[in-house]
Amino acid sequence: MTKKLTLIPIMLSFFCMGFVDLVGIASNYVKQDLALSDSTANIFPSLVFFWFLIFSVPTGMLMNRIGRKNTVLLSLVITSVSLLIPLFGNSFAVMLIAFSLLGIGNALMQTSLNPLVSTVLGDKNLASTLTFGQFVKAIASFSAPYIATWGATQVIPEFGLSWKVLFLTFFVASVFSAVMLKVTPVTEAIGEGKSTTILSCLKLLKTPIVLLTFLGIMCHVGIDVGINTTAPKILMERLGMTLTDAAFATSLYFIFRTLGCLTGSFFLRIMKNRTFFAICLLMMVLSVCGLFWGESKPLLFTAIALAGFGNSNIFPICFAKALTSMPDKQNEVSGLMIMGLFGGTIFPLIMGFAADAFGQSGAVAVIAVGVAYLLWFTKKIDN
Repeated sequence: MTKKLTLIPIMLSFFCMGFVDLVGIASNYVKQDLALSDSTANIFPSLVFFWFLIFSVPTGMLMNRIGRKNTVLLSLVITSVSLLIPLFGNSFAVMLIAFSLLGIGNALMQTSLNPLVSTVLGDKNLASTLTFGQFVKAIASFSAPYIATWGATQVIPEFGLSWKVLFLTFFVASVFSAVMLKVTPVTEAIGEGKSTTILSCLKLLKTPIVLLTFLGIMCHVGIDVGINTTAPKILMERLGMTLTDAAFATSLYFIFRTLGCLTGSFFLRIMKNRTFFAICLLMMVLSVCGLFWGESKPLLFTAIALAGFGNSNIFPICFAKALTSMPDKQNEVSGLMIMGLFGGTIFPLIMGFAADAFGQSGAVAVIAVGVAYLLWFTKKIDN
């Protein structure tokens, strides 16, 4: 089988990687269904990203034992189960279990899928392929609110699905992706190479640039999940929209995040990383201002779009900076940076309490702290 055909099931897996972003719109519907407070509802996105802290480094060790393809397959199985569970219940406990499994599956997938691309392609066209993979992932991210909205307004209430048709749709896609990958032959060496340990990763935090980059990735993911979760709530609070109408905010964010992924690889070829990083941060500063003070639909939509485009390339620039800072420790640095996705747990929790106390402007203020750190971090980008 040619490498191009082998990449088809891998790209389907990237699509499934985007399922983690359904947590934003889904948590809003769960909040509405169960009459939860903001702080309680934000437990769901926080729980999803909590598992990156626990499973990212062990997944690297697991890949050495069972191989990258099998690790991706395991992640798809866990993801499929997580999507199936909500179809049989809507209690708080059921949703906690579902979102936990979604986070665990995605932690395994994030850690193993990119190396699997390297196994298939080697170094040739690796960067461009990974960028395209992020584009495919983003398709799932911005389609989730549309599917949920369609289900809430159009789908067959007699089947009892409503917005949860989102889980059914993604479950089918996840199973199909797993079957496609299973029947696709991939040649890889299993059991070779040095295992990455939690201790070896944590010791790298003593290196200032690694610590600062780790915090930068935490802020990036925290902002990403925070906007994903909070944008619809801002529209509901300030414009009186229903959740069904406000769900478009999440799609808008991911549409511009997708555009940012597509254009970022081009701009990073023609300008310095620091310059492009600074431009992205300027967009995010303007976004925070619009989200904090905006009272009109055009201004708020513009702010959400700026957040999506501005935040789209923060991760690859930070990741590349971390890897090039310690070229002899790239496995350990890579595992540690994936652990930084734990920022998706911390930010929503704090934002939930801030929103309960001060309204959605309080949640935006928490996002502003992450943007301020990244703005300061710009001076650490030296090329």
